[in-house]
Amino acid sequence: DEAVRGTCEDASVCKRFAVSVGYWKDPYIQYFVRQAKERKAPEINRGKLEQDWGHLTCYYARVHGVSHLIKAFLERTECNCQVVNLGAGMDTLFWRLKDENLLPRKYFEVDFPMIVARKIHNIKSKPPLSKPIMESHSGDSLLIDSHSLDSSRYSIVGADLRFSSDLEEKLKKHGLDVHLPTLLVAECVLVYMTPQQSANLLRWAAGTFPVAMVINYEQVNMRDRFGQIMIENLQRRQCNLAGVELCTSLQSQRERLLESGWDNARAIDMMKVYSFLPQADVKRIEALEFLDEKELFEQLMQHYCICWASKDSSNL
Repeated sequence: DEAVRGTCEDASVCKRFAVSVGYWKDPYIQYFVRQAKERKAPEINRGKLEQDWGHLTCYYARVHGVSHLIKAFLERTECNCQVVNLGAGMDTLFWRLKDENLLPRKYFEVDFPMIVARKIHNIKSKPPLSKPIMESHSGDSLLIDSHSLDSSRYSIVGADLRFSSDLEEKLKKHGLDVHLPTLLVAECVLVYMTPQQSANLLRWAAGTFPVAMVINYEQVNMRDRFGQIMIENLQRRQCNLAGVELCTSLQSQRERLLESGWDNARAIDMMKVYSFLPQADVKRIEALEFLDEKELFEQLMQHYCICWASKDSSNL
């Protein structure tokens, strides 16, 4: 678990660097993570590979692709919904949605208690983070301790996602409404769980909410040589991809969702996501830094995907 928790720090540092270069705007990431001292290669910001030379992430395509799906769900439900961010780390989506007047009725984050404690400490000590929470809060006094925060619109819960019964109990204690349309987001989370553990989590979600959508961002095409190099380099850091057998293809990613009780499922690799993004903005970010390893970039993008599935009793 320590190595898995360490990926939160790696991802946050890379994300802050990408923001500082200008890939996208995020005025809140600076309050959660230090600025990287060394210059990051362009592939870090556009493509992801856990290699000896660094943790490379296609953050631009990932952030925009996941954001597009999240906003589509919020708009379709007119924000009369709840969002559950699984393994949220130092994510800043709550604050960014508030700035865009797109807050759901309630926004939940879940992560290891140690990561949650660090995030809560940053929120308590930094007014640009705590003020928006207070502004959106109504009703009784805001509840906060070392491993949880609960306001009327935003909650952070320290829990182990491998135990869905414990997760449900903690979320309900913080106001989870199983009758409300619910969006679950998991970015590079399920792959660190065994297939049985992630199936239990996905089955719990599919069986709990009558109207729901899940977004999963993680590895794909992991049986080729490029994928094996990624696995080997993570293993050198004692970081085991316990669920990698489900990441063999886009089809295997779809099937795991359908077999867990979801009605519809789709999956596309990040190269395709990149081609769908507004081309004017793609040209803008490609001009930020010179990228000479286009083949490597394409390989990186073909080894990550966004999958999404839905259950929709209300025909949203």
